[in-house]
Amino acid sequence: MEQNIGYRQAQALLAWQIELGVDEAIGETPVNRYDLAAAPPKPRRPATPASSPVAAADTDDPVDIARAVAAGAGSLEALREALAAYDHCDLKRGARTLVFADGNPAARIMVIGEAPGRDEDIQGKPFVGRAGQLLDRMLDCIGLARTSIDREQAVYITNILPWRPPQNRDPKPEEIAMMLPFVQRHVELAAPDILVLMGNISCLALLGRKGITRLRGNWQDVLGRPALPMFHPAYLLRNPHAKREAWHDLLTLQARLRDL
Repeated sequence: MEQNIGYRQAQALLAWQIELGVDEAIGETPVNRYDLAAAPPKPRRPATPASSPVAAADTDDPVDIARAVAAGAGSLEALREALAAYDHCDLKRGARTLVFADGNPAARIMVIGEAPGRDEDIQGKPFVGRAGQLLDRMLDCIGLARTSIDREQAVYITNILPWRPPQNRDPKPEEIAMMLPFVQRHVELAAPDILVLMGNISCLALLGRKGITRLRGNWQDVLGRPALPMFHPAYLLRNPHAKREAWHDLLTLQARLRDL
């Protein structure tokens, strides 16, 4: 027997769905799962030739597989393809798009953020939401831009995670571990002069520790390059009083660029 629900009950059900992370429609009509045919069995993975980099890794360990696959990428495009084909991270199944990078790969500065948000997941580029707009304004203040074709004024931007975590939650340690070999190879291939670590997650992944309020503004050595931890723009949107420290860090970055 069909039961009608009232306005308040329908509103409560909608709020419950949003809390679970159902924040956008992916189809025009509802799907009756009972009418769907049983999914075909997943095909077995073909044997990997002994000459393949993956053959040298423990195929039961997703981190070992990530290391082997990332090491085998000889270009940024090959790395992107390898990352897109990597099926061991569950985040990939819930994300809409792969968010690899944006900006000029020849730039002297490479910004490494945390993870894509909703806007980034839709557009397939890092830092395109409100936080990305603030980042662009911050960089512009010291004469830098992701759109510049001049290596001296350009910026190259990526994230620790290439796929959006559900409800924008913090990445899990195992997710960071799987993606870290790709990030390390990304840095090697882009070969920037300076790294900027935006936020706690990028510091945790590449420095092994968090605490951005203590780390920010203090130069570190990461993958053989000077790295400057900075507040994530999303943090600055929530805490405008921290913009003074962020401005100091931008001037520190500008001065280091001139000295190199």
